[in-house]
Amino acid sequence: MDIITVDFETYYDKTYTLFKMTTEEYIRSALFETIGVSIKVNDGETIWISGEDDVVKKYLQDNYDWETSALLAHNTMFDGAILNWHYGIRPHVLLDTLCMARALHGVEVGGSLAKLAERYKVGQKGTEVVDAISKRREEFTEEELSAYGDYCVNDTELTYKLFSIFMNGDFPKQELKVIDLTLRMFTDPVLELDTKKLGKHLKRLVKRKNKLLKKCGVPKSILMSNPKFANELRKLGVEPPMKVSLRTGREAYAFAKTDEGFKKLQQHTNPEVRTLVEARIGLKGTLEETRTQRFIEIGSRGLLPVPLKYYAAHTGRWGGYDKTNLHNLPSRGDNAKVLKSCVVAPQGYSLIEADSAQIEARVLAWLAEQADLVKAFAEGKDVYKQMAARIYGIKEKKVTDQQRFIGKTTILGAGYGMGAVKFREQLETYGVSISDEEAATIIRIYRKTYSDISALWRTAQAVLVGLYQGHQYQLGKQDVLRVEPWSVNAIRLPSELLMRYEGLSVVKEDVKDMKDTDKTREPQFEYHTRMGMTKIYGGKVIENVCQAIARCVIAEQMLLVAKKYRIVLTVHDSLAVCVKDEEVQEAATYINECMQFVPEWAEGLPLVGDINIGKTYGGCIEHKLEGGVWGEK
Repeated sequence: MDIITVDFETYYDKTYTLFKMTTEEYIRSALFETIGVSIKVNDGETIWISGEDDVVKKYLQDNYDWETSALLAHNTMFDGAILNWHYGIRPHVLLDTLCMARALHGVEVGGSLAKLAERYKVGQKGTEVVDAISKRREEFTEEELSAYGDYCVNDTELTYKLFSIFMNGDFPKQELKVIDLTLRMFTDPVLELDTKKLGKHLKRLVKRKNKLLKKCGVPKSILMSNPKFANELRKLGVEPPMKVSLRTGREAYAFAKTDEGFKKLQQHTNPEVRTLVEARIGLKGTLEETRTQRFIEIGSRGLLPVPLKYYAAHTGRWGGYDKTNLHNLPSRGDNAKVLKSCVVAPQGYSLIEADSAQIEARVLAWLAEQADLVKAFAEGKDVYKQMAARIYGIKEKKVTDQQRFIGKTTILGAGYGMGAVKFREQLETYGVSISDEEAATIIRIYRKTYSDISALWRTAQAVLVGLYQGHQYQLGKQDVLRVEPWSVNAIRLPSELLMRYEGLSVVKEDVKDMKDTDKTREPQFEYHTRMGMTKIYGGKVIENVCQAIARCVIAEQMLLVAKKYRIVLTVHDSLAVCVKDEEVQEAATYINECMQFVPEWAEGLPLVGDINIGKTYGGCIEHKLEGGVWGEK
């Protein structure tokens, strides 16, 4: 297969720029113009093409066999979208050095072409693009256009050199397929947006804010200002809650809706205080309104490109991108699933959403070799009810719905070393209140019941010591993870990529402030991230590796599904597939089988998927298979 490396140079100005616009908005704008494009086939000579749009289109379509070739670029989401949306070109495979760099070097390291070129000493990126601001193609002199062409050609050469280095370094072939799958969700969109429903939702949101303002009788300017809002609380006899800012280290108002003091005000005995706080939260909560407006604008321009950042998280998971994060569309609260229900399958098609049920809890039990819990998962037992029965010392058939919910929260939340206080606070976010003593008892029962999981946290703490001191330790089930302390401070995952703990160091503490009982405790560690030094401990390491392993599993399952059906979205441990209406039954069966697929390296890992079917993303209803037919559960 030929590899065609491409780099587009396009018109931009101070306001019409990717710094201020999304990729989708920029490329679909009426202001869009290709200044030129450089093209390189394999290791051949790189050429520069510039001309009228129809000339560029004809050249690209007539001179390259895209249907059997791979497109390579640095940020293929951009160049691949231009090829498809403007020139009707859909390459057979999409490759991307930006994605590869994120996977190889971690998400905390800059992946720009300039930084990578400097890191690998393959050349230097030019600066001619700065001189091109606000210039249309016809405004370039012949010399200027030639210089711009040389700049573009150099970018293409740098991209191909980096790709060659990455591949010679044995970049995992399977991850190239995952990159292609991820990029295609954006460059070749399928999903539609219900702009009519979105418009109605936007009106409701505005109406709700106006209603809150009228109800509290306080001007918007006061509600939006921290000092003025604080004074308004004092007028009602309430001292504003305070906290220490993590950014400045100074005392600040605790007015975030997740701040404990502010949460208590939402339950204040004075209805005027509750109303004031409700109005503040309602007006500050602009995210739903902003997203709705953005969806309306995207829908007015065409189909919904799904921008996902490949290897967005430390664990390798995908993340939201391009100011359109589909990973945290609300599923609870006043706006539950409204935006999701506005994401629609095209006419004649349906969506199948497949979720890898309890995958983190299953991976944790398997990695820790907690045999009884692994067996319970494998046999389809209700592990939440089993946990609740142990907590309350009753038979499983006597477990109430709320007790089962507490058992569920325990299984899903306590597996990474969560303490009693955080456990109680987590339950409170779901509207369930328990005492500190009860929370401590539940955590103690969990750790005693699943002692192999507790032991895994301690092993992970030893792994941190090993990474820091340059020693090798085994972490969890044999031959799944490889701890590599030598110079890289990382854990090698089943994907063959590394989860890095750059700059791992011991937290320096003031000995004078430590109690005598603290002076013999194990060292506390931190590692470097873009947000500064972040603390890391055994339980957190296990959370990292379980999420990373889950991502490896999901990636392999996605590739299986993609052999037959079009994946249009993935969120955490689920994926969405668009299929023809007449193929729903057959497709659901195949996808369900794929969600139970266990990779060779994960022998014994009990996996199961939940299948949801519908015409909209938010309207997918859980289905079960009975007598060979999928029906609503």
